[in-house]
Amino acid sequence: MIWGMSKNIEQNTNHKKDEIYKNIQVYAAKITTFLDQINQIILDKDHQTKLALCSLLARGHVLFEDLPGLGKTTLASSLAHLAGLQFQRIQFTNDMLASDVIGINMFNQKEHQFEFKHGPIFTQILLADEINRCSPKTQSALLEAMEEGLVTVDAVRYTLPQPFWVIATQNPLFQSGTYALPESQLDRFLMRLSLGYPSRSAEKLLLQQNSRQALISTLAHVFNAEDILELQSLVDQVQIHDVVLEYLLDLAQETRKGRHGLSTRGILALKKAAQAYALIDQRAFVTLDDVQSVFVAVVAHRIGLSDHDALQLMQRVTVHA
Repeated sequence: MIWGMSKNIEQNTNHKKDEIYKNIQVYAAKITTFLDQINQIILDKDHQTKLALCSLLARGHVLFEDLPGLGKTTLASSLAHLAGLQFQRIQFTNDMLASDVIGINMFNQKEHQFEFKHGPIFTQILLADEINRCSPKTQSALLEAMEEGLVTVDAVRYTLPQPFWVIATQNPLFQSGTYALPESQLDRFLMRLSLGYPSRSAEKLLLQQNSRQALISTLAHVFNAEDILELQSLVDQVQIHDVVLEYLLDLAQETRKGRHGLSTRGILALKKAAQAYALIDQRAFVTLDDVQSVFVAVVAHRIGLSDHDALQLMQRVTVHA
């Protein structure tokens, strides 16, 4: 009797996996086109662009940390254009107020009542450029929006458009006029990525070609809002075996030997990122390699480690296949 029940459960699991795989295949060509086109714009950074798409599909926000002029804004604009979503950019400065981001209630003299004027946060993709150049108080204006997709003004809650995705760029803290992002803010970002300097061959090609913005304008939209929402729903359905779940828990346990361990929300973020990575690779199930591919980008900034230290931490955990 128990054997028969186990057999039925296994058959149902395989059937469900086949259904998920068929649904993923509907978008396989678009995913490949998306990555091919964005890698024509951002040269020699295939892994970073794949992780950026992974973040979008996992409903997670992404933080790019680099020196100015290395392509962070170009990548954000490319992602928005190819995803076919509404796009707004905010250039953060030290005199910016929270109302400059969210919006403000203004008095309409004709109607004799207050009306809410929407800020630039009411969009589908928000580029928060040089986010750490504004004060912590203004940075905190994004917390509710990034966590719940809502903003509250004068006790009234407003729903943001869906999908809602924040791409933030951050300059190194050794530069003047920067503020460290608080831990609560960092925890709202699914991933922290760095583009770094391009290779010599890629940089030479950049010198020979037209501007990146001109190239972006020649590309067609690959997705639309409905596609993104459907893909985000499919990510939730990608299956995770018990072996992978145990590996996630082992990794979390290893981080907790230090001063700042990975929180439960951090483990859930790692799980979701691994599911999205598997979907991009056109699989209906998560492998240990998927977890390892996203681990550093998801975990390092949450526990205050460099990417190198986070990689070493991951390598200390035994893989039980």
